[in-house]
Amino acid sequence: MSRTSRMTARPVVVIGAGPYGLSTAAHLKARGVNVRVFGTPMASWDRAMPVGMLLKSPPSASTLSAPKPGYTLEDYFHMAGEPKLSGHARVPVELFARYGRWFAAQLVPEVEDVRVLRVGRIAGGFQVALDSGEEARASAVVVASGVEGFAHLPRALSPLVPVGLVSHSSHHADLRVFSGREVVVVGAGQSALESAALLHEAGAGVRLLARTRQLVFGGAPARPPHWRPDSPLGRSWGLYALMRHAAAFRYLPEQVRTRLVRQVLGPSGAWWLKPRLEHVVPTELGQHLTDARSVGGVAELTTVDARGGTRTLRTRHVLAATGYRVCVDALGFLAPSLRAQLARTGGHPRLDAGFGSSMPGLCFTGVHAAATFGPLMRFTCGTAFAAPRLAAALAARVGT
Repeated sequence: MSRTSRMTARPVVVIGAGPYGLSTAAHLKARGVNVRVFGTPMASWDRAMPVGMLLKSPPSASTLSAPKPGYTLEDYFHMAGEPKLSGHARVPVELFARYGRWFAAQLVPEVEDVRVLRVGRIAGGFQVALDSGEEARASAVVVASGVEGFAHLPRALSPLVPVGLVSHSSHHADLRVFSGREVVVVGAGQSALESAALLHEAGAGVRLLARTRQLVFGGAPARPPHWRPDSPLGRSWGLYALMRHAAAFRYLPEQVRTRLVRQVLGPSGAWWLKPRLEHVVPTELGQHLTDARSVGGVAELTTVDARGGTRTLRTRHVLAATGYRVCVDALGFLAPSLRAQLARTGGHPRLDAGFGSSMPGLCFTGVHAAATFGPLMRFTCGTAFAAPRLAAALAARVGT
């Protein structure tokens, strides 16, 4: 038996059943690749996003990538009888999760609701240990696990972890549990601003704490004609280029790519959040958090401003809406020996044009690929670029 036929006999394993995992699996199947997908469809959108959250992206940028027509968000509205959203209408997270599950049922119904415990290298491919007890073998592995394991908690807040006075925004599916309680939200990005708005609307006594001296909001949709081109990521020439030329992003110097991924679409909120926060939620801006401790069951935060002045804030709970930091070493399901062999760009895996890592047969997509292909990979609309390209590369590798 040839090496190619041995590889083809083993499936390609996709880890994760969110937008990138489902889109990749759908394109692989369309190319005749034997695929196994492990994960719960749209789990992070159900479990790590609060009730009432609205997607920052408009409906046109909130569609998964399918290998054939008929599976866009708009198609889902038609098939499911959901009210149609168009233009710059806001997409509720609950609706988006329903759409993703419908996409999975139509194109990837064989998703297996099991958890991957370990991926190790073996001759001719990979061995994948599952929490069901099965030891599966794969010709290739696609890591599409999203931001799981990457939640960032500022070091200054670590003393509050053992006493339960701090949590990350991704740990809450319903912020109404904080109704009637004092909460300080740390951060100035979309997650922080929307969490603060939802907490206030749920009856919590909320304050927003951020290093930035003023909150930044995106511009409201402009009526055409407009001199700046529109894109799913926003209206600007720079964002338009990042979306349209993601394939070219990997040719930029590594330091430039790392800086752009960190700074482009930095801490800011959607335009529609501004009236829900301005003159509504108290803010503590220009404050750098330096220390935190528990005093009598209350969180006591120490901050320093630009002039060196210190302040003390007290609250019943701290919600760290401080984003995510991609780090290959946080992917505990990858065997340590495998992780050690991966070339890196910062904390991201270094990828080739087909999303392949320095370990042959091991691919990464979604947010893991941002340092190679740009900020587009942090958004659902990036599936249209990533899924067909990754599927074509893997199909060629396994010999279909």
